[in-house]
Amino acid sequence: MSKHTVQESVVSLGLNEELPIVEGSTTSRTLLDNPLLRVVMFTFDTGQLLTTHSSPRAVVVTILEGQMEFVLDGEPHLMDAGDVLYMAPDAPHALTAKSPCRMQLVMVDPQQ
Repeated sequence: MSKHTVQESVVSLGLNEELPIVEGSTTSRTLLDNPLLRVVMFTFDTGQLLTTHSSPRAVVVTILEGQMEFVLDGEPHLMDAGDVLYMAPDAPHALTAKSPCRMQLVMVDPQQ
């Protein structure tokens, strides 16, 4: 995980090739991590899941590829490529990949 200052610009290229969807796996790569925000790309094969958890940060989820069931505050949402979801800090959430998926998270520290 790299730490970047808030004033520093970062470019990440070729991510689909560097972070392929792997059969039977969930993978992730942190693209940016600084005191203000954190950006992470995830890939999920069909059926991969993350059980209920929460984050102290505000989170914006963008589905980049595939279809995912995202449960937010106990309510399920079927999300497709291009769909975006905002989670308030500490909101309980879980997800299950309905097809091979690629997802981006942008986490913002509400204290900054």
